[in-house]
Amino acid sequence: MATRWGIISAGLTSSDFVSAMQVLPKEEHQVVAVAARSLQDAKNFAAKFDIEKAYGSYTEVANDANVDVVYISTIQPYHLPVATEMLKAGKAVLCEKPLCMNVRETRQLIQTAQECGVFFMEAVWSRFFPVYKELSRRLKDGEIGEVVQVIASFGKNLPHVERLQRPETGGGVTLDNGIYPVQLTTLAMGGDKPLKVLAGGHLNKNGVDETISACLVYSNGRVASLSASMRADLPSEAFIVGTKGTIKVHCPMKCPEVMEGPWGKSIHPLPKNSLTFNSNNSEGMMYEAAEVRRCLNEGLLESPGMPHAESITLAEVMEQIRTQQGKIFWEILRSARQSRSVRVEEKLAVLYREENDELLRDLAYPQDGLVGTNGGRWLSRKPAN
Repeated sequence: MATRWGIISAGLTSSDFVSAMQVLPKEEHQVVAVAARSLQDAKNFAAKFDIEKAYGSYTEVANDANVDVVYISTIQPYHLPVATEMLKAGKAVLCEKPLCMNVRETRQLIQTAQECGVFFMEAVWSRFFPVYKELSRRLKDGEIGEVVQVIASFGKNLPHVERLQRPETGGGVTLDNGIYPVQLTTLAMGGDKPLKVLAGGHLNKNGVDETISACLVYSNGRVASLSASMRADLPSEAFIVGTKGTIKVHCPMKCPEVMEGPWGKSIHPLPKNSLTFNSNNSEGMMYEAAEVRRCLNEGLLESPGMPHAESITLAEVMEQIRTQQGKIFWEILRSARQSRSVRVEEKLAVLYREENDELLRDLAYPQDGLVGTNGGRWLSRKPAN
């Protein structure tokens, strides 16, 4: 029986996801519904891909008994409420990365999935590319010995992508591009959390992070050097250095077809189809769709390739990077306002630094008007109304 998909959002990323699925057997995958905030947008999307049902609200997909699993590709601040609604309706969920805007929301969403007993996965599509599968195998087999260092970058000059430029649409390079070097590092380090994150970077005029550089310090003498940018085209490749050799993941490291190491060069060409894609190598989104079906058929509630624990680790690392470079967490302030557990005007979300240099999340109550930190220094910039 085919896995029946519902698509949440009719944007460019959803278009690439559905286009990529055209390579998969139709008896295994069917897109049966699409929803957008505009019914006309949903109808246009449905007509393009010959999808039976088009909805003008996400709730209609949640209530559609013919949908087994939903793919969520809304802008990032909406991931938490939309995914929560789908999970509580009993739908399996593949939610675009980053899973949420901060660690607290990430933990909350994963807890909801576990309480509902429904399959849930962050769509870190890189993990399911054949290159990444081979990389994982070679690392586990110890072909380069013990991993000592990771050096990775990902950057594109993206001034035209408006959603990345503004905080209210979940903008910023760390969540959008920086997640790729972070997830590769987490894979190479066996899922371990870093002992320390040291980061710096620059914000744009809207207070959104546009360039970052970070050093991650791990146990057993391991380190990682990561960079990301939305102002420049970086090399966008990765090196995993071990005691017996080095593996290079070629550009683009988020969706690669080539890697090389002591054994030589490995090439995994992506399957092509006649459809037009909006982003490089988006044909590879088919691999994460296939993984979702495999997990559902085996009765799994999370994917071994992108488990819930690693989604939390990614969120923790990225939150520390954003905080240290001066990114103000308007989204945490928004969450605090929505929770209403104390008077809104008294509950300001902040991040603060303890003596052990760990950056902690959640809430504090500084002087009126102080809403974040920059390397431990209070900042007074407030979000626009």
